[in-house]
Amino acid sequence: MKTSYSIQAGNFKAKCLQLMDEVHDKHISITITKHGKPIAKLIPIDETPLDLFGCLKNTITIQGDITAPIDVSWEANE
Repeated sequence: MKTSYSIQAGNFKAKCLQLMDEVHDKHISITITKHGKPIAKLIPIDETPLDLFGCLKNTITIQGDITAPIDVSWEANE
């Protein structure tokens, strides 16, 4: 089974709703061309929501004491 194919813009316009259903049901992508050049791509939406909470878990390493004062003096108004 094809996972993607291309279609001319005029044909896409005539079959738009049918092609959207096909993309959703078969989980394929369609490249829309105009004068032989790709101009757009119809792809299925990933239905699993992206959860940003915890996405960086186990990717950061803390080295040393992050609450200790630093050795550099500074003024807040500078």
